[in-house]
Amino acid sequence: MTAAQTDGAAVAGPTVLRMLLGAQLRRLREACGVSREAAGYEIRGSESKISRMELGKVGFKERDIADLLTLYGVTDPAEREPLLVLAREANQPGWWHRYNDLLPAWFQAYLGLEAATTRIRTYEVQFIPGLLQTPDYARAVVQLGHGRAPADEIERRVQVRVERQQILSRPHPPHLWAVVDEAALRRPIGGPQVMHDQITALIAATKLPNVRLQVIPFDAGGHAAAGGAFSILRFPEQDLPDIVYIEQLTSALYLDKREDVEAYAVAMEQLCIEAEPLARTPDLLHGILRDIDTAAG
Repeated sequence: MTAAQTDGAAVAGPTVLRMLLGAQLRRLREACGVSREAAGYEIRGSESKISRMELGKVGFKERDIADLLTLYGVTDPAEREPLLVLAREANQPGWWHRYNDLLPAWFQAYLGLEAATTRIRTYEVQFIPGLLQTPDYARAVVQLGHGRAPADEIERRVQVRVERQQILSRPHPPHLWAVVDEAALRRPIGGPQVMHDQITALIAATKLPNVRLQVIPFDAGGHAAAGGAFSILRFPEQDLPDIVYIEQLTSALYLDKREDVEAYAVAMEQLCIEAEPLARTPDLLHGILRDIDTAAG
């Protein structure tokens, strides 16, 4: 990894930077035939610590990285310094750090991944995708799960969703391809006015060059993703595999084994086939908007 690559990776957030550095360390260790146990001994740690470091699941001490690079025979300052810089950057907190009193660690990990993607493919059956929610819709969703929380906590949770959405309007934004069940578009979250504004926002989102939205209509019947919502994240770095994210009530699954990712990629492709064509999305949303306004009287 060159210094320029390290500088460019800094916008990715600590989660992905740790994964990148971990992958580099694993390759270096394997190239010189050092076991995880021996590497752990070198930094006064254990085999499991090396495993967690190489998977990007823990933070890094710069001293540990320096010692490992020496063990792996990386002595040229021109080769060492980019990796040491990457270690320092990986320890910098992401923007979501100030919400860590609200957000579980498993979701903070997702925010780090989401911030670094070049492509997000997502299927939603119950709610509008978080990256496309209006503040009022997000507030109504948050209140469903945290109805007894103080008002200021509710607003901070809404702010997390608002800040997440900034990735869609940043320079070189990721491409978002969302397939949404019609039920999510018609479920009256927050009441008629909230839904009116939310559907209007979705119509505007379909005009963005990096957003694609398809709808699976009720009359499609059963479909490829009957198991529930999921997202597939892709990254610009070749070292990182695609990751499937499946959120549960109190935890989440992160799948990166090739066979798992391929199974979900096939399901997503089938969903895109079963959904209404992209060109039909604006008309479908306008129809739902008329139904909302008619029902509201």
